[in-house]
Amino acid sequence: MLGKIGFFFLCLIILSKASFAGDSIVVKKDPRFDILTQKQVSINKRSSMMTSAGMYKGFRIQVISTNKRDEAFKIKAELLTRFPGEKVYVLFQSPAFRVRIGNFLKRQDAEKFRAQLTKLYPQGCYIVEDGIEYTPPNEDDATGQ
Repeated sequence: MLGKIGFFFLCLIILSKASFAGDSIVVKKDPRFDILTQKQVSINKRSSMMTSAGMYKGFRIQVISTNKRDEAFKIKAELLTRFPGEKVYVLFQSPAFRVRIGNFLKRQDAEKFRAQLTKLYPQGCYIVEDGIEYTPPNEDDATGQ
């Protein structure tokens, strides 16, 4: 028992002497850690913008919801001719066909486009959150890799 207590005090004295020795530790960080950290930040930003299905979270404008398939496809054709730069989608969610247009990351962009559509379709176009088709810019080009 006395041997254990003596050993404890001996260790305590050695440790106290070591702590006042004035030695310092220099840690050199590998610069590649900064690059890895930047890449992980961009991956985290990108994944926070995605749905579980792998699509990006965004907005589309729903132009019509109807039970008539022919009417839905007629409006789709009209939208494609008037707005050739935008994608148009017809979704069937029983019992209705929904016609949606656009792939907008920001709600503000969808609001601007909705203002144009409301002039053509006054029955009511509204913005819906949806998974959108989006290809982000390649961020590896920005880092010089």
